[in-house]
Amino acid sequence: MPFSFSADQLYNETVAKAFLQFYERTAQVVWNRFMEAAWNYVTNITKKNQEEMLYKDVEKSQHTLYFGTRARLFKIANFQDPDVKRMLSKLLNVDKAALPKEELREYNQILAYMETTYSMAQVCLNEGPCLPLEPDLEEVMATSRDQKELLWAWQGWRDAVGRQLRMTFERYVQLSNKAAKLNGYQDMGALWRSKYESDSLQEDLEQLFQELQPLYLNLHAYVRRALYRFYGPELIDLRGPIPAHVLGNMWAQSWVNILDLALPFPEKPPEDITKIMQGQHWKPEKMFQEAEKFFTSMGMLSTPPEFWTNSMMERPTDGREVECHASAWDFYNGQDFRIKKCTEVTIEDLLSIFHQMGHIQYFLQYKNLSVIFRAGANPAFEEAVGSVVTLSASSHKHLLNRGLLSQQHQDKEEEVNFLMSVALEKIAFIPFAYLMDLFRWKVFDGTIEKDMYNQEWWNLRLKYQGLCPPIPRTEEDFDPGAKFHISASLPYIRYFLSLVLQFQFHEALCKASGHMGPLHRCDIYNSKEAGKLLEDVLKLGSSKPWPEVLEKMTGETKVSTKALMTYFKPLLNWLVTENVRQGEILGWPDFSCSFEDRETGRAAFLGMELNPDQVRSGQWTLLALSFVMLLAVLLLGRRLYTLEKTSLTRDTSTQDTRSQDARSQGTQSQSPRSQDANAIEPASKTYFLGIAMEPQQVVKRQWMLLGLCLLLLLCSIGLIIRIFTQHNRKPPWMTDEWGSWD
Repeated sequence: MPFSFSADQLYNETVAKAFLQFYERTAQVVWNRFMEAAWNYVTNITKKNQEEMLYKDVEKSQHTLYFGTRARLFKIANFQDPDVKRMLSKLLNVDKAALPKEELREYNQILAYMETTYSMAQVCLNEGPCLPLEPDLEEVMATSRDQKELLWAWQGWRDAVGRQLRMTFERYVQLSNKAAKLNGYQDMGALWRSKYESDSLQEDLEQLFQELQPLYLNLHAYVRRALYRFYGPELIDLRGPIPAHVLGNMWAQSWVNILDLALPFPEKPPEDITKIMQGQHWKPEKMFQEAEKFFTSMGMLSTPPEFWTNSMMERPTDGREVECHASAWDFYNGQDFRIKKCTEVTIEDLLSIFHQMGHIQYFLQYKNLSVIFRAGANPAFEEAVGSVVTLSASSHKHLLNRGLLSQQHQDKEEEVNFLMSVALEKIAFIPFAYLMDLFRWKVFDGTIEKDMYNQEWWNLRLKYQGLCPPIPRTEEDFDPGAKFHISASLPYIRYFLSLVLQFQFHEALCKASGHMGPLHRCDIYNSKEAGKLLEDVLKLGSSKPWPEVLEKMTGETKVSTKALMTYFKPLLNWLVTENVRQGEILGWPDFSCSFEDRETGRAAFLGMELNPDQVRSGQWTLLALSFVMLLAVLLLGRRLYTLEKTSLTRDTSTQDTRSQDARSQGTQSQSPRSQDANAIEPASKTYFLGIAMEPQQVVKRQWMLLGLCLLLLLCSIGLIIRIFTQHNRKPPWMTDEWGSWD
């Protein structure tokens, strides 16, 4: 790949354009070869295919490094063409290609190992088959209401994946940071954030999260109450976080699968669209055709024939090991685009296909741009375009039009039910989407040390999601690795931003289509006006700064939560009213997850393992005894005070009498008998606990006894507090050994 130029040509914009044209010709070939090799590997996981993929990955890195190092030589500040300047600046970041050859090879092997471990992991029954994540374990998490079965799947998946990646992840972090520093960034988190071309990204993200917090907190409190009704106080604390395994999803990022437990108006359940689809004999290919029909109805591009012949739409039945995580692929030749998905005939998979087809439409629209610009305006745009169509595709109007609903109209209660189903998918996702990269950024910058990975992961999940693990976790576990995007080293903040952006896009497209009425009733199907607006934005790829692209679509240059809050306003109003009616506590002030009681059904009392009812009876007995002790202390104190006062009065009176006698007899002589009698007059005796002693000593010991009784009384008060707050016990991962989560 020789391309040489002299020093004076570094200022020549024509030479720079020729350089970029040379890059374009070679990049399409090199990137296409890598994508083919990567596709072959993920759709047929074998050692041979892995080696071929790694070889092509090195070839791609060499190409990236070659052009990146030369792009740095140009003096782009003097250039006039903004496209030339933007393309050269994008080439400057060579990512992992900056690593020395041996470390690059090691890094690629680590990435392949982590992703393969995730893709091939299974959880085995004691006597029976081993279950993969898709569809088996996900089906268990979605449909089971047996918390022990849910715990088995939840723990089994993390044992199968997370624990295997624990040590590897440390080396991955080291090499990631080295690659970032060689690119001029402080750490890999900073390199990832640079994709958004914003100096205030972290502050902006926190602001968006805070604006969405009221919606999430109200949903969390409502769902916690629904789970409490189903599972009872043994599992759910109405003032605490929710155990992470009972929310219908392996990662608790979506709660839509427990809609049956959380339906606001259960007497008006929604129609089972999955059952309707299966009754109409839908097949995976028809689901893809339905998604494409949506885009073409808006006047947008149809997929080329190669898409239908080359995509993997179902799990292969020929015994191949494959990576089932859904993804869309651009092969950089302008005609080959594919989707990889192990499709099941469900409404969830149908909407997932709409999302993936949104990615394909993006590829089709910007396929004529330079390879450098063949990406979303920023990573979040790619996800938002995929998701915005699902907001229309899941609307009552659209599903009715496509023959997947029979009920013609929704009343207000049915609309609240519908919005709840969307919220359990979208709003429940907010804190998870935010904390995924928050965790990795802290790992990359050293804020989270390697011996604290799992603790800090759960600290963030507690702080932002209000969730806790259903069983004790240790640093031998690596629960973050049980999520695909962490094992595959894929940044995640794009999903948080896209969650907000998709509603901004939806509002703009609905306005373009002429929609009038609530935003959640809008369906842009068949709207050529909405299609034209969306097309004009997608064609730009990443050739313009994303605020410019956002303004073209929405008229705004900043990501805003306003459209999302407008969409969910009817639901938020209902949630606030319902939570006030129930007296719900927003948040999780008690931070409690009691593991031992849930596992054994027994509790500790004075060193004994007893049934909860026995413990409760014993505690109330001790409480009653403490009240008896309180009365005894008060009575003893009063008696001591009275006796001391009486004794002091008597002693004073006696002393005065003796003084008077002494004065009256001072001038008289006493008889020997009288003097002897006075000399041997015994002192009055007082008893304490059956022992005779001086009155002053008795009083002293009585006060000591009173002090001891007061000390016991304080212990009794502590017991009272314990009884009324016994449900607030902190889990093992919140004890002193684990540190604090602040």
